[in-house]
Amino acid sequence: MNVLVVNAGSSSLKYQLFDTNTDAVLAKGICERIGIEGSKIEHKNLIKENKAAKEVPMADHSVAMQLVVEMLTDAEVGCISSMDEIEAVGHRVVHGGAFFSKSILLSDDVLAKLELCRDFAPLHTGAHIMGIKGCLAVMPTKPQVLVFDTAFHQTMKPEAYVYALPYEYYEKYGIRRYGAHGTSHRYVSAEMAKILGKPVEETKIVTCHIGNGSSISAVKGGCVMDTSMGFTPLAGVEMGTRCGDIDPAIVPYIMEKEGLSTAEVNEMMNKKSGFLGVSGFSSDSRDLEAAISDGPSNPNYERASLAVNILKHNIKKYIGAYAAIMNGLDAVVFTAGIGENNPHLREIICEDMEFFGIKIDKEVNAKALRQPNTVKLSTDDSKTAVYLIPTNEELVIAKDTAALASSAK
Repeated sequence: MNVLVVNAGSSSLKYQLFDTNTDAVLAKGICERIGIEGSKIEHKNLIKENKAAKEVPMADHSVAMQLVVEMLTDAEVGCISSMDEIEAVGHRVVHGGAFFSKSILLSDDVLAKLELCRDFAPLHTGAHIMGIKGCLAVMPTKPQVLVFDTAFHQTMKPEAYVYALPYEYYEKYGIRRYGAHGTSHRYVSAEMAKILGKPVEETKIVTCHIGNGSSISAVKGGCVMDTSMGFTPLAGVEMGTRCGDIDPAIVPYIMEKEGLSTAEVNEMMNKKSGFLGVSGFSSDSRDLEAAISDGPSNPNYERASLAVNILKHNIKKYIGAYAAIMNGLDAVVFTAGIGENNPHLREIICEDMEFFGIKIDKEVNAKALRQPNTVKLSTDDSKTAVYLIPTNEELVIAKDTAALASSAK
């Protein structure tokens, strides 16, 4: 089945066209600056290995989707002859609240419930809805499927997702742990379970999705027991510009001392903290690693090292805690931009972890940079497997979409 996977932002729309029979990506691209002057589309045909780009006005996501279809069916850079060959559309949705525990076919009722999730992810949900409506305007008869980043975490038990606040806030406002990156955690934990070669229900895996936004999950028997992100993506480990877990009393303390508003302190924690806040010069892991490689002669060395060591310390704590709640550990998986491309961070996370049976091959790990394939990082005598598994959230979305669209026929 040919499935178009869409990831809509407020002024952007990323897309990939999959053939789910072979898992091949036929084409992909992005529409940028939707609703803004200077909007453009960039498209790549992975079959013919050619590409195209052009600036064209895009008033809204409906216009953007029409341009996507034009590119996909273009005589030179297209990969299908007509829109009829797109059999279904899958949408990446960041937050499903408490409403959605699995992927679902779009309906009026589903769209109405998605509207109620705006408060949980205000920067994302409105954009997703614009993307969905844009697809409906251009392809009204195509099955549309919503795949939620939060859905995989819905297997957590109440003791893992309920906060020790007055219970009425959970009941009235849905304040609880939701987690994030669920589609990524789902994909890499399933791939790791295959590698372990034993029944999924017997596996105990910690998945480390480390990027500009990062989250760690405990996946036991194919189900999430706990995850580091919480009510919002601000919780958990240190990130590019996000602080991760802090003492909540720090918030009113800084507000009082600095005279900050709620919006200002929220911006500080989300956009001025993490790598950027600690290092004082960059939110990019690559910049920090370059400063560390230079050594003490680099004026940013000390604080870059501190920023990276904070993340190392955070992740090691989560691995240990999750091994405890799962009563064991079969494997640790590194994935996402930093997890896949930062050998130094992987090495320092795994060092001094012999108690958990973790040993990595430093030479193999050092060479595992920008790998398109799965790499075993652990030594043969390591009791716990350690792997780099490139994530593929889009493939998960495509597969779910194909399955639901086929069942709806």
